[in-house]
Amino acid sequence: MSTLLTNLGELMTQDSEQRVLRNAAVVIEGERIAWLGAAADAPAADDSYDAQGRALLPGWVDSHTHLIFAGDRTAEFEARMAGEQYNAGGIAVTTGATRGTGDYDLTRLALGRVAEAVSQGTTYLETKTGYGLDVEQEARSARIASTVADEVTYLGAHLVPAGMDADEYTELVCGAMLEAVRPYAQWADVFCERGAFTEEQSRRVLQACRAAGLGLRVHGNQLGPGAGVRLAVEFGAASVDHVNYLSDEDVEALAASWSGWNGGAGVDSRGTVATCLPACDLSTRQPLAPARRLLDAGVPVALASNCNPGTSYTSSMAYCVTTAVLQMGLSVHEAVRAATYGGALALGRESGNDADGERAVGSIAVGNRADLHLLNAPSVTHLAYRPGMPLTHAVWRAGVRAR
Repeated sequence: MSTLLTNLGELMTQDSEQRVLRNAAVVIEGERIAWLGAAADAPAADDSYDAQGRALLPGWVDSHTHLIFAGDRTAEFEARMAGEQYNAGGIAVTTGATRGTGDYDLTRLALGRVAEAVSQGTTYLETKTGYGLDVEQEARSARIASTVADEVTYLGAHLVPAGMDADEYTELVCGAMLEAVRPYAQWADVFCERGAFTEEQSRRVLQACRAAGLGLRVHGNQLGPGAGVRLAVEFGAASVDHVNYLSDEDVEALAASWSGWNGGAGVDSRGTVATCLPACDLSTRQPLAPARRLLDAGVPVALASNCNPGTSYTSSMAYCVTTAVLQMGLSVHEAVRAATYGGALALGRESGNDADGERAVGSIAVGNRADLHLLNAPSVTHLAYRPGMPLTHAVWRAGVRAR
């Protein structure tokens, strides 16, 4: 079954050429993009959809979320807005509520959050464990996550549970807990930050998870200068996320990690993506991550929602894009690229083709997964020009109309 999307006023591909096409069309065939180009040259298809001059872009790729949770942290948010400084301790509140919620309800809550994200144009997303913090609960979170998200990240190293010795807990994260979650996860993460895990503890977690065959990510440099970026680059992590406090050396190290990369021809030449989480920065009243500085230094940047109950209870990638344009110094094109191709790059899903069957996401190109976001606006610029407006008109996820 093929579908022609025609009469597109603007088509922002975010492909390798970063083309923006006018009066364009796209053909979807099954789950893949089969053709794109000028509407006047479009081939015949089994069905057609008239976009009536609207703008089309890739679906958002949200590469950093925490969707497997129960409970509410409104009181913490109110206290923070009243001037209380954020620390990682609120994670324990969510851990208690999550442990006390059954599988059915925990899955239902997570599916509801995914549906909210998809309704706003997100077509590919990652989510993490990290609110279980014992072997049984982390394995349960990973199992549930694998049924609701496209990519699962093991974050047993989110916080040391109250009453446990930090080094003993780190050993648990590196041993029995890792073994229990391994069947469900593709990635591992560690919160390398004051109040969470030290540099040495983080190093042990990254070593163990790499040996277990998981890809690596790092929560780093969120609350102050630290070792997060340095460790991420050293271990070849796919991304380091938050990056609010960066030294010149941190930026240089991230840029240098991409020095041998030629656009995806060799996996070994990949560097570490800097993932910025502006909704979290605003909620915690941290300085906005220096996305402009990173891009100018040659560091690929991703934007992600960090959807979680304590510091960023939103899945709106449009909000993140708008913030990046209005407050972080990015152009609309750069911000949209960070929220689509950049997220795919952070997840290692920016490339793929018909031959290998591993379809790329985050860009619109022949052979890619048909993840498409149609705006109720004539151009993508309206995302920042009309901040806060519900501009999602239609969404296709792997070729299936999702909204």
